[in-house]
Amino acid sequence: MRRWLITGGCGFIGCNLVRHLLAEGGHRIRVLDNLEVGKARALRTLAPVVEAAPAACGAASADERIELVVGDILDAEAVRASARGCDVVVHLAANTGVGPSVQDPRRDCLVNVVGTLNCLEAARHERAGRFVFASSGAPVGEVEPPVHEEKAPHPVSPYGASKLSGEGYCSAYYRSFGLETVALRFGNVYGPGCDHKSSVVAAFVKRAMAGQPLEIYGDGGQTRDFIFVDDLVRSICKAAIVPGIGGQVFHIATAQETTITELAAVLKRVLARHGFTETELRHAPARTGDIRRNFADASKAAALLGWRPEVPLEEGLDRVVAWFAEDAEGRRVMPVPERAAPAGDDAMVRGRTP
Repeated sequence: MRRWLITGGCGFIGCNLVRHLLAEGGHRIRVLDNLEVGKARALRTLAPVVEAAPAACGAASADERIELVVGDILDAEAVRASARGCDVVVHLAANTGVGPSVQDPRRDCLVNVVGTLNCLEAARHERAGRFVFASSGAPVGEVEPPVHEEKAPHPVSPYGASKLSGEGYCSAYYRSFGLETVALRFGNVYGPGCDHKSSVVAAFVKRAMAGQPLEIYGDGGQTRDFIFVDDLVRSICKAAIVPGIGGQVFHIATAQETTITELAAVLKRVLARHGFTETELRHAPARTGDIRRNFADASKAAALLGWRPEVPLEEGLDRVVAWFAEDAEGRRVMPVPERAAPAGDDAMVRGRTP
C-alpha cells in the first residue's frame, strides 16, 4: 500500500490520477487543493471524501478513501502537514499556461517557484520516498523539434522559466538531500474532466457545443504534441515506483507533431459523429509567448520508465467529446472507476490546478 499526497488533486490531471489509483486499489490518497479552480465535487463522484484541516491530516477513518485538505501550496506549514506520512508526493498544483504568465509573471513565479519549493521542503522533512513534479515542454523553449531531455533550455514565456526553476530545484534536492525527485515534462494533455482548462482541445469542444466557431490563434500552423490523460497518468504512476530514476527529467508525449489546423480537422470529424455538424473555424491574432513548433522524443521514458503512449488522437478526442456531451446532460462529472487488479510496475495552489 502506498500513501499519496497529490497537490492540485481536484484539478483535471489530479482527478484522473485519483481515478486510476482507486481502480488499481490498495492506496491511501490525500489531496491538497485550495479549490480555486478544481472542485471537490469531482472527487466526490469517484469515492467518499473526508475533508480535514492541515493539522488533522491522517485522522480519516479507514473506510474513507480520499482525504481532502483545503489549503494552499504557498502555506508552507499546511503543505508540510499534508505530506506527513506520505510515501509519494505528486506535485501537480501550479499556475498554468503561457497567457496568464505573460499577463502576471510575478504571480506565476510566486506559485510555481515558491510553491514548488514548499512542496519539496515538505517531502524532504517528512521523508517521502518519491517526489514527482509536473513540468512541461515550455522550459525548452523555441528549439528545433523533436525536443528531448539533452536540449539546452531557453524558455520563451515566464511560465517556461518558472517550470525550469522547478526542475532545477528538483535536481538540487536530489543531489543535496537525497530526495528522489522525478520531473515529467507533459505534452499537451487532454481528456475527460478538462472542462475548466483553457487548453486548445477543451476550448474547441466547449465552443463547438455552444454553437460557436473554433478559434485558431495565428495561421494554425503551430504544432503541438497531444497526449491523452490516461496515458499521462500511467507515466506518473511509473515515475512514482520505478527504481533508480532519482533526479531524472522525462518528456511524456507521443512524438507526433500535429498542427492546430490538423487538430481542428480531426475534431470536426469527431464532432460530426456526435451530431455537431455545423462547426466552423475562424482565426484570431497570434499570442505572445507561443512556441511555433513543439513535439517531443519520449524514447527516454520508454527506456527507463517502461512507458509508451497508447491512445491515438482521434480515439482520445472521441472520448473527450462523449464525456462533454454526457456532462452537459448532467449524467456524470468524472468517469467512475471500476475495481481493477493491482498493476504493479505496469501499471493548489494559489492559482490553477492542472
